Amino acid sequence: MKLNWAERWVVNNPTRVLQQRIEINAFYRMLPLKTGARVLEIGCGRGVGAALISEKFQPATVHAMDLDFEMIRKAKKRFKKNNRTHTGFYVGDVVHLPYKNATFDAVFGFGVLHHVPDWRGGLTEIARVLKKGGCYFFEELYPALYQNVITRHILLHPAENRFKSQDWKNALQEMKLQEQKSVELKKLGILGVAIKE
Repeated sequence: MKLNWAERWVVNNPTRVLQQRIEINAFYRMLPLKTGARVLEIGCGRGVGAALISEKFQPATVHAMDLDFEMIRKAKKRFKKNNRTHTGFYVGDVVHLPYKNATFDAVFGFGVLHHVPDWRGGLTEIARVLKKGGCYFFEELYPALYQNVITRHILLHPAENRFKSQDWKNALQEMKLQEQKSVELKKLGILGVAIKE
């Protein structure tokens, strides 16, 4: 699901960049990757997350995708200006990832799957493209944060089939993604890492 004007404002402001910088440092403390990893970022937006992943984790390659062509255009422009050649951007859908099984050492998602109507399908694809022992770094929000009396009139999110804390944890287990470390505010969301068995 593409972002509406309000969500574009939320994700394209300096506060969100600061938040993602804090989150990438938390991810690194939870589980640093081996140097030279092959990484996928889902829902990359204008490329801030991909830049932070590159800077902190030093992967060999970063594949970054988003459903929104305009966001991909902005990301490519940002990376061309900074001369980062090990990162590729493309328009794509997390529910249909164009990769073979066990392609990536890590997948990153900064608040993506709660936007996806078939979030379980997206999680299935993430698990499929991860190598055994691969890491899924996730930030996800729960409905109390985006479907309350105020935000449901401003933000655009699917209304059906949403996940809360236990739904999320059960789905990770079903996909053989074992949660290693996380920070959770039960009603609001979770930041964590899971390892593929």
